Amino acid sequence: MLNNKSVLITGGTGSFGKKFVETILRDYPQVKKIIIYSRDELKQFELKQKYPGHKYPQLRFFIGDVRDLERLTRACEGVDVIIHAAAIKQVDTAEYNPEECIKTNVHGAQNVIKAALATGVQHVVALSTDKACAPINLYGATKLTSDKLFTAANNISGSKNIRFSVVRYGNVMGSRGSVIPFFINKRDNGAKELPITDLRMTVSTFHWKPVSLWSCMPSDITWVVKSLFLRFLPIISRTWLPPLHPICRRWKWAS
Repeated sequence: MLNNKSVLITGGTGSFGKKFVETILRDYPQVKKIIIYSRDELKQFELKQKYPGHKYPQLRFFIGDVRDLERLTRACEGVDVIIHAAAIKQVDTAEYNPEECIKTNVHGAQNVIKAALATGVQHVVALSTDKACAPINLYGATKLTSDKLFTAANNISGSKNIRFSVVRYGNVMGSRGSVIPFFINKRDNGAKELPITDLRMTVSTFHWKPVSLWSCMPSDITWVVKSLFLRFLPIISRTWLPPLHPICRRWKWAS
């Protein structure tokens, strides 16, 4: 699917982006070009150390923000597939900085759509979240809005050979900013209990183990780009909040 294609990954230095780059290089050795598009120069520098240019000539690094339509459009020139992973995803950060969250998650989505339509991109896959289903916070609401924008973009593509799709999955255990590393840090610094404010047994979280997500994502994206609707990745497991402490212990041993 991705061999002989040029792929742009927004948020390419995030938890998903870094692992997806590794997966593409492994599973699609004939990929034409991978463009890492992100606004964090330090993370791009670190990724360049892992993938030096003389060994990985297909990699390109673009400093840019999805809020910047002009820069994004320039980066999309000659691109076949866009994987849109850039987002403000921390729930509390979104609540405290609502305008910034909207600029990235909603306006950024609009810019990806505009840039893709303007440059002849063939496939756009936007990453979403289970929190976009019946959202109760701003993060979920902005991702639901983003999902609607991408699926509706198929109605305005006209005669252009382009498909917009969205893929939703649950929480990725241990990803940057996720709750499990936070709990482990609390435990390692002497906390006697986890800072869980609602201990009702009706509260649960759906999650992926990182290896499970990364291993299925290439084939699933291949399936998604052929579709014109939301794709829900199957939930790997469901965890009640009270028993999370044993999970944190196992996580540390496994890491």
